[in-house]
Amino acid sequence: MAGVSVTFSAALLLSLCFAASAVATTGGAPTAAGAPAPAASPTGTPASEAPSAGAISLVSATTTPRKSFFYGVRYPSVRFSISSTQAQNDLQVDVVNAAGEVVRSFYRNDVEPNVEVRIRWDGTTNEGKPARNGRYSFRIEPQGSTEVAARASGAGEPISTGFALYGYAFPVLGAHEFGMGAGRFGAARAGHTHEGQDTMAACGTPLVAARGGIVQYSGYQYAAGNYIVIDGKGTGFDFMYAHLAEPSPLKTGEPVRTGQPIGVVGDTGDATACHLHFEIWTAPGWYEGGSPIDPLPYLEKWDAYS
Repeated sequence: MAGVSVTFSAALLLSLCFAASAVATTGGAPTAAGAPAPAASPTGTPASEAPSAGAISLVSATTTPRKSFFYGVRYPSVRFSISSTQAQNDLQVDVVNAAGEVVRSFYRNDVEPNVEVRIRWDGTTNEGKPARNGRYSFRIEPQGSTEVAARASGAGEPISTGFALYGYAFPVLGAHEFGMGAGRFGAARAGHTHEGQDTMAACGTPLVAARGGIVQYSGYQYAAGNYIVIDGKGTGFDFMYAHLAEPSPLKTGEPVRTGQPIGVVGDTGDATACHLHFEIWTAPGWYEGGSPIDPLPYLEKWDAYS
């Protein structure tokens, strides 16, 4: 496949053309470079006295987005309102996994009927650890009760509180093919071995961060071309993306979210065709004493669900 360079303006236009697919794939609209993290909802505390709630039911409940990523551009959130036989109600909102186990709890006191409540979950458990990949849902119930709020009779809006959460996003937003042979990790090179995995894709295909964190380096090198290295949040890994068509809009030291756009596929540097060269480095990091590992098993896993 012949590589074709694109200008920055062309790359930007291509990136904008793919905005709709980026939203669907990454669980939300892109955030600006260096934007602060979206705020998660406070956990709250249980009612100080004996919790009290009437006979409650859900008037409405909707969860968005349906697919989210840890430290992503959008956190999973639920908006709901209740009906109740009481004017004020002490509620508990649990995030539960597919087995029904509670991974995170939120408390809201003195909730009035027909007033919308919103809970935004940042993907961490009650112990402060990243939640595992899988299906989750928000469960709404009175504090101190095991009776889950059901849909109110006659409620017009669908009741939908399920969603998926994943730790990593596949970095290429478009048609792609994994390079074999010379494109594989460990393939022989003049004086060294290939330290990453090549993923072939058309020039201009948008790229997103497989894992958010902090940009460790963004620049140019004769072999890598335009490249960016991200220190993955909550992991011991650094992630390197090479041969971008133009310099990444993200600069060294800036925060980046999982699924956030970082540039577009190109063939800069020592590349004979358009592709992403992707590396994963173990702790303590990229050229800081860590070692590169084979990215292909990770990429294949992320590709399967992204």
